[in-house]
Amino acid sequence: MAFQTAAPPALWIGFTALVLGLLALDLFVLHRKPHAVRPREAMIWVAVYGTLAVLFGGGVYLRFGSDKALEFFAGYVIEEALSVDNLFVFLIIFSYFHVPAELQHRVLFWGVVGALVLRAIFVLLGAALIQSFHAVTYIFGGFLVVTGIKLLVQRGEQVHPERNPLLKLLRRHMPVTESYRGTHFTVVEKGKRFATPLLLVLVLIEATDVVFAVDSIPAVFAVSGDPFIVYTSNIFAILGLRSLYFALAGMMERFHYLKIGLALVLAFVGGKMLLAGVYKIPIGWALGVVLVLLAGSVVASLVHTPAPRPASQDAE
Repeated sequence: MAFQTAAPPALWIGFTALVLGLLALDLFVLHRKPHAVRPREAMIWVAVYGTLAVLFGGGVYLRFGSDKALEFFAGYVIEEALSVDNLFVFLIIFSYFHVPAELQHRVLFWGVVGALVLRAIFVLLGAALIQSFHAVTYIFGGFLVVTGIKLLVQRGEQVHPERNPLLKLLRRHMPVTESYRGTHFTVVEKGKRFATPLLLVLVLIEATDVVFAVDSIPAVFAVSGDPFIVYTSNIFAILGLRSLYFALAGMMERFHYLKIGLALVLAFVGGKMLLAGVYKIPIGWALGVVLVLLAGSVVASLVHTPAPRPASQDAE
């Protein structure tokens, strides 16, 4: 898969300006005063960001043709689907640190800002590696297949935020206040700089995104070798991530089989990369397979609820 992009610098600059404008509107206008985001408000913004992604994909079609447009939508769907798995981790982190509802949007906002920078670095690095070393394509593919298998085997494992090494490092080198201080990440008290619990939450959110990006970006490279398509599809999915969290926070436990679908998606796109030298799966077929796997896992979750495990098994 060759490293190439048909997007001129003006498109990169224009897209960056669009993203910065959306973030400025969000922070300084829509959420200038912290408040708890209700599901109805969240669903409206999920629809807004989804519509923007569709319009952008339409622009890609008009400028670069159907193949690039399909690559964009495939990348967007894969990234958005994998983001849902990430939302479970956000829910655990917020619950563990008892983050007030009115502060959750603020910490996710800055988490998204950090993710935008990290994704740009990861995408450019991944594209450069693929260009310089074609074998990296097969390494990415094998990694995704192994990750998909591990997700199938380990899907019942618990997440323990307190064990994160970055969190332990921060606590070791910086004192932390016992309670939140509004929207502040750090405060000065008695002449000494303290971190607030909100900074700990932000560190964990960013660390989670780094781990998540290691899976998701190679997965998008499986459907497109164009860094512009990979980056823009990633960013559009991330922009809607906060709203998606608030829309689904109360019902995420219902998606029992979603991780099975995500595991199969990872294994499929990994297999697509491994087979690239023998047979290139058409992007339209790849997008269809991903949609079927995800839709099937969601429908199965809504139709069938697994029986709870006996208490004796939980105790073992």
